[in-house]
Amino acid sequence: MRLLVMVFWVLGLTSAAQADPRTISVTGEGVVTAVPDMAVLTLEVSEEAATATEALDTVAKRAQAVFERLEAFEIASRDMQTSALSLNPLWSRDRAPNEAPEIRGYRAETRVTVRLRDLGMMRGIFDKVVADGANGFGGLQFAVQDTAPLHEAARRAAVADAKARAALYAEAAGVTLGPVLSLSETGAATPRPMMMARAEMVSDGGMPVAAGEMETRALVSMVFAIEGGEE
Repeated sequence: MRLLVMVFWVLGLTSAAQADPRTISVTGEGVVTAVPDMAVLTLEVSEEAATATEALDTVAKRAQAVFERLEAFEIASRDMQTSALSLNPLWSRDRAPNEAPEIRGYRAETRVTVRLRDLGMMRGIFDKVVADGANGFGGLQFAVQDTAPLHEAARRAAVADAKARAALYAEAAGVTLGPVLSLSETGAATPRPMMMARAEMVSDGGMPVAAGEMETRALVSMVFAIEGGEE
């Protein structure tokens, strides 16, 4: 009987501790912006030919010319990557309803992803690689090379925001804010373009490109003890 009473007594203390409202729980958000210092281009080289060998050979020669042009811009080999390579048959569309489809040729395609660590290299690079054989453009993305300082700054800002909120709530409630009981990160985002930002224009007289700014966010949850207050 004594053991059973002690068990209930311990459970009662645990329940009371869990129900103790004398804490302040807040979330904090930190936002840091930075101007991109790197661009990622996706170039495409494709060709249609009567045979698969001919299509692949032509694409290989044009892709090699593109790589050589990029090397002429002093782009390191680690910043160039073949991101896709495909070969597909081209089926004849002119056939009778009961006639089996026939292969009329082949289409070969490759994609080259390039990291430009100097945005100034974008000036003139499009015209050069197109002249060398790139006949498609798969996209352009801006990025920040070293994201660690951005994440650190965003996390510090998130903690400062949470502490300021907790202090505000404690003052409004007429209590004294105590020490931090727990802190956890609830979200951290990689740098992403802002919808509206200061534009850094990169142009050589052709298509203007706006680099804008990248935004890094961090979210934290913090629980503070309450040291005193109104009864």
